[in-house]
Amino acid sequence: MAHDRIVALDSPMNFRDVGGYQSVTGKTVKWNKIYRSDSLSSLTARDQVKLAKMRVTVDCDLRSEYEKSSSPDMSWPDVEYVDLPVYSDNVNDAQNNRSIYRFLHHIPDMHNNFIGRIYQQTLLSSHSQEMFARVFAELLELPADEALVYHCSAGKDRTGMVSALILMALGVDDDTIARDYLLTNELYDFAVSRQLPSNDEITQMVSKMNVTKGEGIAIRGITETVRGGWGDFPTFFKKVLGFNDDDLAQLKRMYLD
Repeated sequence: MAHDRIVALDSPMNFRDVGGYQSVTGKTVKWNKIYRSDSLSSLTARDQVKLAKMRVTVDCDLRSEYEKSSSPDMSWPDVEYVDLPVYSDNVNDAQNNRSIYRFLHHIPDMHNNFIGRIYQQTLLSSHSQEMFARVFAELLELPADEALVYHCSAGKDRTGMVSALILMALGVDDDTIARDYLLTNELYDFAVSRQLPSNDEITQMVSKMNVTKGEGIAIRGITETVRGGWGDFPTFFKKVLGFNDDDLAQLKRMYLD
């Protein structure tokens, strides 16, 4: 299969491969295994055939109940739909989650970055943590010849948070994680005109991104909060998401070359 960052589909404008990024140990995230996307509610028949041929067999929908009811995902052959709303519809959850803040003395102060603060609060939500854990559980159960996609409506915020955690688990550095997140902004102008950039053009765009301000800092509401609150990702993976060292080692075997 081709190694294309952007998967050209008729309806989704931000369907892309998470593969190809290098870990700090020199390994590479496998291509054609993990995909991120915007809404999958308007797939054409050609899109459905393509996703089936790509062996995308798990669809993790990160959207709210309202979003899903107004624009439900379309299916394709052999896909399993998994309902994983990252944001809780329970208004009491935010209040209940404040109690854990006193245990996390070193989480970064995101008060000057509104989006970063939302990401941080989401990461600290017990409901959201359960949804993140279920994404990882789906990845750990995925057969070797199949692929998984997770998505929200725009493929940016909730999808970006899940991407950050997956790439952290696979040992990708924070700057690369931020650049993957920022790529959504760059792609929408191309996507609207359907003039998708080549892989070389994407590489050039990514290399020029400034990850030290604005939304580049926002995604660190995930990466820096994990390190500030728990020391490192493996500890977060075990203590918060409920996995163990063997699970993390298995994840790396499955998704790194």
